[in-house]
Amino acid sequence: MILQLPAVLTDAQLDELRAKLTADDAPWVAGKTTAGHQGARVKQNLQIAEESPLARELGDIVLSALERHPLFVGAVLPRVVYPPMFNRYEGGMHFGDHIDGALRRLPGTRRTLRTDVSATLFLASPETYDGGELLVEDGGHTRSIRLAAGDMVLYPSTSVHRVAPVTRGVRLACFFWVQSTVRDDGQRALLFSLDRAIQKLDASSPESIELTGVYHNLLRMWVDV
Repeated sequence: MILQLPAVLTDAQLDELRAKLTADDAPWVAGKTTAGHQGARVKQNLQIAEESPLARELGDIVLSALERHPLFVGAVLPRVVYPPMFNRYEGGMHFGDHIDGALRRLPGTRRTLRTDVSATLFLASPETYDGGELLVEDGGHTRSIRLAAGDMVLYPSTSVHRVAPVTRGVRLACFFWVQSTVRDDGQRALLFSLDRAIQKLDASSPESIELTGVYHNLLRMWVDV
């Protein structure tokens, strides 16, 4: 399931993130430092140093916004969210075809996260740069995604994807992964569709009560905790 989430961040939050990411002292490093064997060969971008105070500060803003976003919670059914990271593409930088690694060690811990869902939160307004589309392979087709600042896209971490070269301006984005309580993408999509349908019904109606029971019984069958 590929899903776009509108207005994850407010204008004030976007202004704060962009100001700090474009400051002269922002700790940008080569993106290859966090790539796996496959990704490192095709990754040309910059990232904020993962364990820097700035990464943690800005990541907390993103996480706080996600906790209040009902579409994110309903679609992803998150168990663990990897600390948000931030990247920058300019001057022809790009990221070639790759699949995200299945496992990532949570920074500063001995815990490992399974990447079920990948997320890209766009921070730069699309009129300020050219190129930089996120291209995701989806059932034999390629989805081209280039969203407004503050909007986010979720897609299965099993998808082949890439970022097209940025030919003008600067593309800023936040990215991270989620381990869901429901591992299978098809099952998550079905639960999300059912949840959205239930929300359109009168909560006290017999139909709503019955379908809510179906939702939670399916969740009991599929949940991985």
